[in-house]
Amino acid sequence: MTDSDVVALAERVRDGELRLYELEDHAEPDTAAAARRHLLAEETDTDLSAVGDYTFDAADAESNIENMVGAAQVPMGVVGPLPVDGGAAEGDHHLPLATSEGALLASVNRGVSTIRNAGGATARVLKSGMTRAPVFRVEDVAEAGEVSAWVREHVDVLADAAESTTSHGELQDVTPYVVGDSVFLRFSYDTKDAMGMNMATIATEAACDIVESETPADLVALSGNLCSDKKPAAINAVEGRGRTVAADVLIPHEQVEDRLDTTSDAIVEANTRKNLVGSAKAGALGFNAHAANVVAAAFLALGQDMAQVVEGSNAITTVDAREDGLYASVTIASLEVGTVGGGTGLPTQSEALDVLGYSGGGDPAGSNADALAEVIAAGALAGELSLLAALSSRHLSSAHADLGR
Repeated sequence: MTDSDVVALAERVRDGELRLYELEDHAEPDTAAAARRHLLAEETDTDLSAVGDYTFDAADAESNIENMVGAAQVPMGVVGPLPVDGGAAEGDHHLPLATSEGALLASVNRGVSTIRNAGGATARVLKSGMTRAPVFRVEDVAEAGEVSAWVREHVDVLADAAESTTSHGELQDVTPYVVGDSVFLRFSYDTKDAMGMNMATIATEAACDIVESETPADLVALSGNLCSDKKPAAINAVEGRGRTVAADVLIPHEQVEDRLDTTSDAIVEANTRKNLVGSAKAGALGFNAHAANVVAAAFLALGQDMAQVVEGSNAITTVDAREDGLYASVTIASLEVGTVGGGTGLPTQSEALDVLGYSGGGDPAGSNADALAEVIAAGALAGELSLLAALSSRHLSSAHADLGR
């Protein structure tokens, strides 16, 4: 790539000969990205040298981005070692987190240290299933009942159609929901180590063809929002989506005082009044302090779909002062993660997954994504403990001030 190549390509766009999205048809991806930067810099009078300073080949990102101009760089740090006794995750883990929020990793690492000294966290994936819920039109509720009954009796037929589109996904269930002359079918899939949203969409489309051919239902939209993807939804809190995962720890009372500078009773009260009562009064779906902070930072570092932080924040934190220590848990109802596909193949994200130890497909299939979910849940637990301690000891603002944030 030469400067003249970039300028020439940019001029063809400026002259109306080419459109921005057509540049890769006429030049290498990196040249196309540079031409877009050249145009953008001239039109907005900006310096995009940092945006254009990325380490991977633009061709490697073609499945992740359109009209590429460069890359956004977010600081990445690490917390750990975080010991996790999971159904899939085992041993010490260094968890990469990417964020622009100062003091976040320091806080999470304090929670990690407390968990480590208490013997580690226990974590389990309790349920797994990626969902897609198309909506159909019917004539009336009589037809709606007819369609629902047919679907319940022919899940195996729909499974054959859905699974013919993928070598990995397995249809687990189809649940009908009726609202007047609308019929929603919530399909749930085991997508193994993939987050699986695209897999579920393609498979569901094939199943919808069968529903339309065998029943009076007419497909209106392949997604009817009962899935529910990238939106706060009570159905995800109750039924789960992606992985439903929980992590907990028992911390001796003296360690709470030594490491968190507060007491077990104070943390329990803060959790009850803030996370439970306060969240209920606000009508919140998530009853937690800031689980989304860790979920978002992990998603960004590890190549997950950032918009699904919405579902990842759907978590409940519980705390109880027991005779032998402070019991704390985080249960995330709908954590949508994968170790293959999506952004996991991008260079920095792939390296971060390697650091964690769960890059690519697991053996057995699905075990790497399960392990990733368990470690993120344990990290969220660490974040909850540290923030609740800071609030109950009234150290939150001073911690930010001490760190210059």
